[in-house]
Amino acid sequence: MIEYITATNFDECQRLFHGRGHAYPDLAHVNVDWLSPVILITLYQAVEQEWLEKQVKALEQLVPVCESIQVQHRYEKFAPTEVLWGKDISRTIVVESGLKYNIEFGKSQNTGLFLDMKNGRDWVRKFAKNKSVLNLFSYTCAFSVAAIAGGAKKVVNVDISKSPLSKGRDNHRLNLQDTSNVKFEGVDIFKSYGRLKKHGPYELLICDPPSFQKGSVDIERDYSKIIRRIPQLMSPEGDVILCLNSPSLAEEFLLAEVARECSDCTFVRKIESPEVFKEAHQGKGLKVLLFKYSPTT
Repeated sequence: MIEYITATNFDECQRLFHGRGHAYPDLAHVNVDWLSPVILITLYQAVEQEWLEKQVKALEQLVPVCESIQVQHRYEKFAPTEVLWGKDISRTIVVESGLKYNIEFGKSQNTGLFLDMKNGRDWVRKFAKNKSVLNLFSYTCAFSVAAIAGGAKKVVNVDISKSPLSKGRDNHRLNLQDTSNVKFEGVDIFKSYGRLKKHGPYELLICDPPSFQKGSVDIERDYSKIIRRIPQLMSPEGDVILCLNSPSLAEEFLLAEVARECSDCTFVRKIESPEVFKEAHQGKGLKVLLFKYSPTT
């Protein structure tokens, strides 16, 4: 039986169980998220129906305000989602650190918000005031929402897919944010540095790339291409947040890429994931590293 964390604030979205960190024997195939009013169980391999029914009963008791328990079968083609208990809810609005985000179930592999990046978004909100921000691989623009909430003077969101950018625009509207200083660039980052430079220079750069996208990104090969462009994009003493979400690449990979491609970037510290994202092996989960760009000439 899974030992779920004891959630006390059901107003905020959160992970209830993180099995993918391999910290719990025989449960590396299970994640469970609270995305009010829905509990989403994500499975990376098939399980017995009896086991699944036991989880539903336990989760009903754990989160009494839950209205729907759903399961996503990530091991199947198109990662289908089904309702196990309660209402058939396909969309909801969740709250994280007081900000609202649109969530969808059953439409795609991801719901629209990566919960392990909460502390990164909180950092951006705290330190974005009066800064011009470049948000690379912006997805649904959650970093952008946090930056504007923190008083950023401008945010440029860049993603090759225009659909998540549209959802990002909706996230800004959901929070009643003025988007007159928020730009949405649906372009290939590796072919559009001229356009990105035009909107700069930036005092804060956020880069949260996928590990691999066929025909688009292979981060082990391509991260260096981004890092070497930092001097063309950044203002002196600007902050650079570089993220890495590949279990096969440790933070040492990212530190080595920065040392080789942009030695004027000095490592400041790691931004840790929320405590629930426990990892049995250091460096397998999300890595979020903060640098300061301080050119010597």
